[in-house]
This record gives sequence, structure tokens and C-alpha cells, in this order.
Amino acid sequence: MSKYNLVATAAMGLESIVASEIKDLGYECQTENGKVYFSGDEEAIARANMWLRVGDRVRIIVGEFKAFTFDELFERTKALPWEEFLPVDAAFPVSGKSVKSKLFSVPDCQAIVKKAIVERLNSAYKRTGFLSESGPLFKLEVSILKDTVTLTIDSSGQGLHKRGYRLAQGDAPLKETMAAALVKLSKWSPNRPFVDPFCGSGTIAIEAAMIGQNLAPGYNRSFLSEEWPWMQADVWDRIREEVEDVAKYDLELDIRGFDVDHNIVSVAQRNAMEAGFTDLISFEQRDVRDLRLEGENGVLIANPPYGERLGEVEEAEDIAEVLGEIMTQYPSWSVYILSSLENYETMYGKRATKKRKLFNGFIRTDLYQFWGKRS
Repeated sequence: MSKYNLVATAAMGLESIVASEIKDLGYECQTENGKVYFSGDEEAIARANMWLRVGDRVRIIVGEFKAFTFDELFERTKALPWEEFLPVDAAFPVSGKSVKSKLFSVPDCQAIVKKAIVERLNSAYKRTGFLSESGPLFKLEVSILKDTVTLTIDSSGQGLHKRGYRLAQGDAPLKETMAAALVKLSKWSPNRPFVDPFCGSGTIAIEAAMIGQNLAPGYNRSFLSEEWPWMQADVWDRIREEVEDVAKYDLELDIRGFDVDHNIVSVAQRNAMEAGFTDLISFEQRDVRDLRLEGENGVLIANPPYGERLGEVEEAEDIAEVLGEIMTQYPSWSVYILSSLENYETMYGKRATKKRKLFNGFIRTDLYQFWGKRS
């Protein structure tokens, strides 16, 4: 098998969790803003795609170099061994971005990279004229940051948050990758009760169930690199067998989700059914004011309404106050709240044990962590 330079992309603030996931898979890594770098063979590509719960995509780095002119971009792109990645009939659209660089015209950069790769492939495959691009898809990206060009191939296809179970969603859905990050940050373990009192379409509860049963987040979907000729099918077969071998399907979990909206509760139930967790997660319609918890040392994770729109801030503050009062009755429970309210602790009535800055999409939020007293 060959060795590839790989990068897993991540939302800002979640890089350390992705790095931890990659280390758990057995690979050394280095972290930068929004990126975790590692290297490995075809199995590493398949395993990272299958198992990363918090990463956005797994990209193969074909080359990195400085370029200040279009000529340099063309020649240095052309010098890379594209024939090692792209078969003669590969379809390879090029997307691009440029930040703080002399080569700022993204359409021009995309066109030049495309032309350089065509010339390289024509030479390598002893062809003339146009390439058919009728074969497997390779999504390329040219990214230029401070005049450093990075050329990558996306091995994931759809973003890794697309698990395959979300048939429908509410108005402000939490990405599956962020939901998984919240569960991981809570250090929840399968022997503890778990509750989401604002469950929406059920994403946090479903991600908790997958973590609890050690089920790979990619078990129910396909990946773009499965279609590549140099990614042998037996690599994917082995990884999928591995998923089955380590899954704990018989492990019982106490996971509950509540929401005031009965329509969204039925959406959560359908999503849980698609994920294979119908009998594992209990979803009910319930107002947070009627929240009652069972068991000791539980974990409550919530992404309550933020009050982003005019007139909704007061409602979000009221919800925080209500939840804070209720949780005084359950001192052994740990509470993790994702909120953009800067006065959340004041409304909740308690200082957070710890805060962590996170971005939910483009919204700056804090994860307020109120650790319970172990009983």
C-alpha cells in the first residue's frame, strides 16, 4: 500500500477532539486552525472516513508550494504526480479559495490548476487533446493562504456529518459532528443516564447512542473514495467488518429526548428508526418546565433556543432560569449547555465549572459545563 499525506478538516474549536480521534485510530497527527494533519495508507483513508465523529472531511494532500505568479502556479501544479491519483478517465472538477495572497482571482486559479493537471495527465498517459472525464469522480481543491498553495483531493464526498440517518430536521438543526463533539466533551459513559430536554430532530441523542454502542458514524453511508480504482474494495470490506466486530449492539442504554413540539418529536423518532435505535432511545413531548429525571450521575446535554431573533432573548433567558432551578434537585447530574447568551450563568443561577468557546455554524457560542457531585 502507498503512504499519503492526509488532513482532516474540523470546525473551529473542535480540532483537539478530531486529533484525539485520529490518535485513537493509531495515527500520529499535528494540529492547526481547522485542520489535523496525519499520514497513512489506503486503510487509513477508509478508517478515518468511517470513524471520525467530529471531523468534517478527510482530504489527501497532493502538493504544497509557494506561488506568486500564474506561471509558478501552473508549473508547480504540473510537476506533481497526478497520474498516481487520477486514472486517465477521471472526472476532476477543481474548486478554490484564496486568502491574503497575490493570486486572488479564484476562477483564474481553478482554470490554471485544471489546465496544468490536464497537461500532466496527457503526458503521463501519452494522450493528446481533451480527457473524457467519464470515469470516477475526484473533487480537487486549490487553496491559497498567504501565497502558499495547497492542492488536495476530497476522499469523503458528502461531508462526514452526513451520517445517513437524518430523514428530516427542525428549523435550526445542530450538525451531527457538533452533536458528537458535545457528547465527547461531556465524558458521558454508557452506564450513565443521558437526557436532552430540547431534542429537536434527535441528533444529540442519536450521536450518544452511536458512541454508547461503539458504532462507527459512517456505517450507514458511502464515501467518494470507494469508487476510486486504487482504493481496493477489500480495504473497505475489512473496515466494515471491523465496524461489525467492535459494535456493542446488545449494550442497553438509558437515553431520553424531550421537546415541547410534538411534530419535531415524531421527526426525532423517525430519525432514530433510520439509525437503528428505535428501542434504544425514548423520545417524548414534554415542556422543559415539566422535566423530571431518573437515576444518579446522569448527563444532560442541550442546545436550547438562543434567542437570536428580536423578542426571543427573554424566552431563552426564561428557559435558562427554569432549567437551572430544576437541576438544583439533581446535584449528581452534570449539565452541558450550548448557548450564545453571554449572561447564561446569571440566568441559570450558577457559575459554570468550565466554559469552552465553540462555533455552531457561524454563531459564536459557549459550552457551559456544570459538573455534578458524584453520589
